Amino acid sequence: MLYQWLTSLSDQFSALNVFRYITFRTFVSFFTGFLVCWATGPYFIRGLVKKQMGQVVRDDGPQSHKKKAGTPTMGGGLIMIGLLVPAFLWTNLLDPLVWATLVVTVGYGYIGYVDDSLKVTKKNTKGLSGKLRLAAEFAIAAAVIGVLISKYNFSTVVNIPFFKNAGFDIGWWYILFGGLAVVGCANAVNLTDGLDGLAIVPVIICAGTFAIFSYVAGNSAMASYLNIPHIPGAGELTPLAGAMVAAGLGFLWFNTYPAQVFMGDVGSLSIGGFLGIMAVLTKNELLLIVLGGVFVVEALSVITQVASFKLTGKRIFKMAPIHHHFELKGLTETKIIVRFWIISILLALLSLSTLKLR
Repeated sequence: MLYQWLTSLSDQFSALNVFRYITFRTFVSFFTGFLVCWATGPYFIRGLVKKQMGQVVRDDGPQSHKKKAGTPTMGGGLIMIGLLVPAFLWTNLLDPLVWATLVVTVGYGYIGYVDDSLKVTKKNTKGLSGKLRLAAEFAIAAAVIGVLISKYNFSTVVNIPFFKNAGFDIGWWYILFGGLAVVGCANAVNLTDGLDGLAIVPVIICAGTFAIFSYVAGNSAMASYLNIPHIPGAGELTPLAGAMVAAGLGFLWFNTYPAQVFMGDVGSLSIGGFLGIMAVLTKNELLLIVLGGVFVVEALSVITQVASFKLTGKRIFKMAPIHHHFELKGLTETKIIVRFWIISILLALLSLSTLKLR
């Protein structure tokens, strides 16, 4: 919005030409997002406390988490503010990829908001029906991807990472494939959100990585040199990814151990959906398994735990998701969190290596 207005004046004021550069707008978007979160955070948290939006702790969770009961939740709304303000100021709102990302992020955030509201008002950990939630998530992702394919000729090719010119076109089945990628990522992030700062830092790392992927994919010369698919308009996702990094850092300011606020489902689902749709739009759907390895392991730990108990009556882990398993084995919360952060950085570097290993 502001970006379009400033660039329209660039013929009269040459200094405003700087806003035509995606890299400059990414930096501006980043600092806008962080300052918005940092400045509004205290007021936002006080508002949650006033409305008694306190965390409801699982009865079967680690006993050490009982002290966290009542900590303000639904702090993901702060992340949404930190993302949306710079998005509407510094991105090209005529780009369909920008709108696709915002629709998925806001849509998933609303689903999380409903889920959190039910948990807080009913004082239980059940919230929204699992089947209804998954159906709503898939409907949003499928609708967005379907519109991109039918109206904007979005590619339905699935690329295989680490291999040169390796990919296959699945046609309209891509709606199902892409939808599952987005839904899976959103719920994997949701499962990871169990310790102070555990989920948000891997999200920051993943978003920063997608900022690089979207920039090079949107630049035809770079895409050709690196032998990756050129995606017209993908460059506009870079300021958006920069805003998510900044919003995550702004939220971490208040979420770091011991947390003053939790993101809740409104946060974990929206940022998970953001990462999922970014993977789809930059054609890195399969690479998301590597980049989001921490989220994948967290989700798999829950799946295998449930499957093992139903089939054999035995549990593989002391508790799932796996971060609770490590807690019960005696590792401190901060040690688990930082080690997961380190793993996320390593996986991001491995993912970035695919830009040349093709």
